[in-house]
Amino acid sequence: MKSISLRYNLLIAFAALILFVPFLGAVHLFDWDEINFAECAREMLVTHDYFSVKINFQPFWEKPPIFIWMQALSMNIFGVNEFAARLPNAICGIVTLLVLFNIGRRLADVKFGLIWVLVYAGSFLPHFYFKSGIIDPWFNLFIFSGIYYFILFSNNNPQTNKGNKSTGLLLLSALFIGLAALTKGPAAVLIFGLCIGVYWIIKRFQPVLSIKQIIIYASAAAFVGSLWFIMLVLTGNTAIIKEFFIYQVRLFNTQDSGHGGPFFYHWIVLLIGCFPMSILAIRAFKKNVFDTPFQSHFKLWMMILFWIVLILFSIVKTKIVHYSSLCYFPLSFLAAYAVYKLMNAELVWKKYSGILLIVIASLIGIAISALPIIDHFKEQIINSDIIKDKFAVENIKANVHWTGFEWLIGALLIIGAVVMVMLINRKKIMQGLIGIFVISLISVNLASFVIAPRIEKYSQGAAIEFYEYLQEKDCYVETIGFKSYAYLFYNHKKEPVNKNSYKLDWLLTGAIDKPAYFVSKNTEEESIKINYPALKEIYRKNGFVFYQRKVK
Repeated sequence: MKSISLRYNLLIAFAALILFVPFLGAVHLFDWDEINFAECAREMLVTHDYFSVKINFQPFWEKPPIFIWMQALSMNIFGVNEFAARLPNAICGIVTLLVLFNIGRRLADVKFGLIWVLVYAGSFLPHFYFKSGIIDPWFNLFIFSGIYYFILFSNNNPQTNKGNKSTGLLLLSALFIGLAALTKGPAAVLIFGLCIGVYWIIKRFQPVLSIKQIIIYASAAAFVGSLWFIMLVLTGNTAIIKEFFIYQVRLFNTQDSGHGGPFFYHWIVLLIGCFPMSILAIRAFKKNVFDTPFQSHFKLWMMILFWIVLILFSIVKTKIVHYSSLCYFPLSFLAAYAVYKLMNAELVWKKYSGILLIVIASLIGIAISALPIIDHFKEQIINSDIIKDKFAVENIKANVHWTGFEWLIGALLIIGAVVMVMLINRKKIMQGLIGIFVISLISVNLASFVIAPRIEKYSQGAAIEFYEYLQEKDCYVETIGFKSYAYLFYNHKKEPVNKNSYKLDWLLTGAIDKPAYFVSKNTEEESIKINYPALKEIYRKNGFVFYQRKVK
């Protein structure tokens, strides 16, 4: 049995390597988050300061350093580039699929573990995130691991949980929750604490932890989670600690950086973005009499985790897609659970599931197919004056080469979903369910390789081209009217000698000591002409306007 398990682990690791690593550097990093973290890692290499996180060589208090350390290590090996920035998450993808398989086979059997792996890897956003350079994949894996070990601990009566085994499970849980806090902040502790609180209420206030166990857990999690803060104190950067916590509170109370949205924002993101697992997971919310006691216990925790994350980040004012990404773990479990039960005839297929699969697949497929079609008819769209945003109009004018066959990716997804639902309706449950995730897996990979690089050319390609052109020039580079980290990373900015260069007003109107270049959007050009007449327009491209200010 161990040899079979080892073979499956090796097979999954190899498959994940093929899925997540190739073409990581095929497209530029996207503003803001991807470039933000990659730039922090690059500046660690430039300054050789690995204890404090910086952006634009100024203290950056928004995120702790674990993920940035991973990126810095990767850049040390593979160079400062997109591949190195995204490689840590590709590795996270390999680890995540192995974790899911091994938890799944212990929870039920090898078949369930394999289904869980396919469900996670074959859903759009969960798969795509392992090809990104954002913090969340590792953050989510750490939280999920911490909750998993606590699930194992809480599976028994806490009054009998006094042996070394139970203490070990507690310490492992605390370790991973501490690592999660060290990756992205105190949200990890909040989510974990809320999950325990809800579990305690559901269990009618039966003791979950003894006082001694609470002290052990809190001490271990606090020690791991506070390591960065200890480093800051030892290096004299205590001011960053205060700013860090102020920022965390602001995220909950305000629409940070303009990222607002309705209460149901994340509900829609998960329903559409996590296709097809989001549709199949709906069937798993009901109680099933065929579950073992531990399966029921595990499922209860997954539902608690799902609802805590979804409701918490629906309440939070700042709405960003990846804030609800921790839901991918419980959602994938519930979907795998439903698939497993349907294959074993312990659940009955409902027609509404098939209708939803086809509807969501059609929405995604049409969106993918529409992009090259829109480009083909962009002159008519521009002339029709449908789009009122000047910047968006110029974006569309970007010269992007489409082969004309990209629409087939969306067609594949739609037709594939229809065919698989037809198979399911004809009682070929296993073929249809596996097929829908395989079709989705192929579609998301094709979209990543074919569609994403072309989208990037519309959205930021012209600006990044300009930043890269200026890499070897001794000059200042800055943006006007919009926030970006791209000019820092792609211009390979060095630590400034003249501290005045941090002041935009000085760069625009002061006595500069070397040429200054500016990037703005065409929506700002009238204001710039009036307020900064010394700026000379060099050229404009795809909605961006590029300026130069010479030394007098």
